[in-house]
Amino acid sequence: MTDKIALTPATHTTPPAKFSHGVRKGNILQVAGQVGFLPAEEGKPPTPAGPALREQTLQTLANVKAILEEGGAGWDDAMMIRVYLTDTGHFAEMNEIYNQYFEEQGLTAPPAARTTVYVGLPAGLLVEIDVLAVLG
Repeated sequence: MTDKIALTPATHTTPPAKFSHGVRKGNILQVAGQVGFLPAEEGKPPTPAGPALREQTLQTLANVKAILEEGGAGWDDAMMIRVYLTDTGHFAEMNEIYNQYFEEQGLTAPPAARTTVYVGLPAGLLVEIDVLAVLG
């Protein structure tokens, strides 16, 4: 018997493989890597928010937030945020977008720890973000 709960908000499609968008067990919530897909539409394939880093980063953060909320958490519960970029030249711009986004969130807790690495993602995707949150 387990108290592990899979999380898939209504805005997300079913994952393409055997994994969950997010999992909560007790007060631990892990959000799987999210990308900048627009909210799911029945019968349509996932579509990136746009070709630009800004659009994709903001949509990725919105997708992560939806999973946090589905699990009863919020950004104040985030302990570790991992950002995956496809281009080292995007680091400074992503930081500007990231900082502005979190300034607008009105957080009361200290910021989460963060790591940024460079990876390959499917064609057209520029950023992926995952989060570890601890509730309570």
